[in-house]
Formats: sequence, structure tokens, C-alpha cells
Amino acid sequence: MTFNLPNALTWLRIVLIPVFVGVYYLPPSLLSMPAKNWLAMSVFALAAITDWADGYLARKLGQTSAFGAFLDPVADKLMVAAALIVLVQLDRADAWLAIIIIGREIAISALREWMARLGQHKSVAVAFIGKIKTGAQITAIIALLLYQPLIPGIDTIALGTIALWVAAILTLWSMFHYLRLAAPHVRRSSKPLPPPQAQSAPIRAIDPKTPDTVK
Repeated sequence: MTFNLPNALTWLRIVLIPVFVGVYYLPPSLLSMPAKNWLAMSVFALAAITDWADGYLARKLGQTSAFGAFLDPVADKLMVAAALIVLVQLDRADAWLAIIIIGREIAISALREWMARLGQHKSVAVAFIGKIKTGAQITAIIALLLYQPLIPGIDTIALGTIALWVAAILTLWSMFHYLRLAAPHVRRSSKPLPPPQAQSAPIRAIDPKTPDTVK
């Protein structure tokens, strides 16, 4: 395992997940709900910033690694999944929207792992639509965690709800996009292998002058 600054930021993102989730389990006597919303939103926003920073620094410092490439998307998916579960628990997001987004992340992760085994991982590399989807997810989660006015004239709850719908639509769109790219490789790999040809034993010529020893 390579330890460097980009990987440290990725680990920090994973560590921050139970922090913003645990905020909502603090007793009301210690922290009011509006204060919990602000704290959880701030911690999640910090985690989202590390998502951008680790990739940027890895490229800038020349510290990209196979472990970092594996850990970064895992941290992203854990962060988004945990936040969506919290929002569903708080009745701020529909469960079926969360299921679509989390299910897609699991399916595409499995697809990328399988394509990597075929040596075709670049065929399902992150596309631009995937980056837009991630932006919509982060916007929705930050707005719905805050769940109170922030900018005058902008309804934070409506913004978060709309962004979550956009994220769900882009989630399905990007999933079909990746499946379409992977389809040719799936068809090729699913073709049955030709059965091995049985090698028959060579037939030995029988000399008529040789006496039969079989009784």
C-alpha cells in the first residue's frame, strides 16, 4: 500500500463518513436539529472537497498509484451511500431514489471490476456524464443535509430535491451508457469455448504372422 498525500485525503474522506452520520445521533440537549444540519453538511462538504483534492494532487505531484485508483471510487460510493441512507432516515429523500443511485453504483463497480479482469477497464472509464451525475449528487446531498435557507431567494429544500431527481436520471442514463460500451465485450466473453478435440489412440497394425496371445 502506497502512503502519500492523495491517499491520506482519501482515507480522511472515509473517516469523515461516520462523523457526519454520527452528528444526527447526538442528543437534542447537546445540539439542536438546525445545528446538526449545519455540522453534518459542513463535514460532508469537507469530504466532498477531498474527493476533488486527492485526484488533483495525485496528478500534480505524480503520485498516482493502483491502490489510490482503487480506494478513491470506494470512498466516493461509501460517502454517497451513507449520506443517502441518512436522508431517507430523516425523511428528506425518497427511498426508491436512494435505491436507484446506490444500486447503480454497486452494479457499475462490479462491471468495472469484471471489465478489468478482461483487460478492458478503459472501455468503461469515467465519462463526462458521470462527472455531471456526481456533481448533482453532491449538490443534492449538501442541500438536503442543510435543509434550511442559506441564500436569499433560493429554496434549499427544493434545490436539493430537484438535484436528487436529476442525479437519479443521470444515474440511469450513465448506467446504460456504460452497459452499452461493455456490451461487445460481454458478448465476446459469453461465447462458449469450443470443446477440446479428443485424441484417439493410434491404431496398431496387426501382423497376421503374430500369434494371438489373448485367450
